Amino acid sequence: MISNFLGSVSKPISYVSKKIKARIKYMKCFRVVSLKPEQPSQGNVLLSYRIEPFFLKPGEPLPNDHTWYWECRQIAQTFLDLGYCVDVIQFHNHKFIPQKDYAFFIDIRHRLEPLSKLLNQDCIKILHSDTAHILFHNTAELNRLLALQQRRGITLSPKRFEPSNLGIEHADCAVVLGNEFTINTFRYANKPIYRVPISTPEVYPWPEEKDFETCRKHFLWFGSGGFVHKGLDLVLDAFVEMPDYHLTICGPINQEKDFEQAFYKELYNTPNIHTFGWIDISSPKFIEIANSCVGIIYPSCSEGGGGCVITCMHAGLIPIVSYEASVDVHEDFGVTLKESSVAEIKNSIRAIANLPASKLKMMARNAWEYVRANHTREKFAESYRKTVDNIITNHSKKYTHEQTWEIEKLLVS
Repeated sequence: MISNFLGSVSKPISYVSKKIKARIKYMKCFRVVSLKPEQPSQGNVLLSYRIEPFFLKPGEPLPNDHTWYWECRQIAQTFLDLGYCVDVIQFHNHKFIPQKDYAFFIDIRHRLEPLSKLLNQDCIKILHSDTAHILFHNTAELNRLLALQQRRGITLSPKRFEPSNLGIEHADCAVVLGNEFTINTFRYANKPIYRVPISTPEVYPWPEEKDFETCRKHFLWFGSGGFVHKGLDLVLDAFVEMPDYHLTICGPINQEKDFEQAFYKELYNTPNIHTFGWIDISSPKFIEIANSCVGIIYPSCSEGGGGCVITCMHAGLIPIVSYEASVDVHEDFGVTLKESSVAEIKNSIRAIANLPASKLKMMARNAWEYVRANHTREKFAESYRKTVDNIITNHSKKYTHEQTWEIEKLLVS
């Protein structure tokens, strides 16, 4: 009876504990973290991004499931190094009202439009976009869902859908983490766009002992939620028709019950498809999986930098990706899909698997060297600092020109 009583009590205690944690998390979303530089301040910066990294205890590691936790902190550090005070708010903090002048305002989503009219006129407003334009992003997902419905008679709900925003219209310029694809979704606004290469949470040594002959027919799909958006349905359909080729899946499958139910047979009852679920990229298991596969297949319909692909390239995998994955892929180390159809995916998989092991090793090495040179935290920090310097220079020229024009108008009148 005692055990039954304790069991009945533990459930409400657990429920209350979860509610308290959720409430604390909610309250943090409306806090402002204020950081000061070591030298005398030359102004203020408002950063609307992720606030969680600034609540970590000393020595507590950053989450490694997304690049934005470290990148957010590095953006703040860049402005601190330049001598600015930095106020950080959560990107969906709709309660924040500016109480001071800001030299810069950086926002990743929804605060540019409502806050622009409240900021001082000379504030430089920067859209920091880690996605393609949301209208493109949403439309692309709906098109994939419609295609799935027509192909398989399955109707699933959108998982990556977001409210549209007018951030680029209210910004003076934009910083984009992706490549030409992502940039082109914002070009209509005729604003200066600066590219900063996305970072990676982990880097790995080159896998010297990897057996490319053994792994030539083994491929990895690795990604977060929004499985139709990220092309997992297409990849599953392709591998079902290729029983001699193996697919390993690493992603939070159990968090999308409708997808899991619709593709249950493919995910769990198909001999050549192996579903692991979400995996820690710093774990030995991830390295083991990467070393057992020759490439990553990732036909996403819209990305802001393809961070999961970059991570896998760091682990020595050959990328087979859609153009919309927003990762620069050269012929000497990967394949860019033109239409991401099931047929094209199958043909690309077979083409890679049929290459000599020496060629596969060379392509994997080229991919590894490319991301080592272009997609690291050090590269992000260096590039972001140069970008801020360029924005200051270019905006100062523009502002000086506008001031001169205003003075000339006054003289004429």
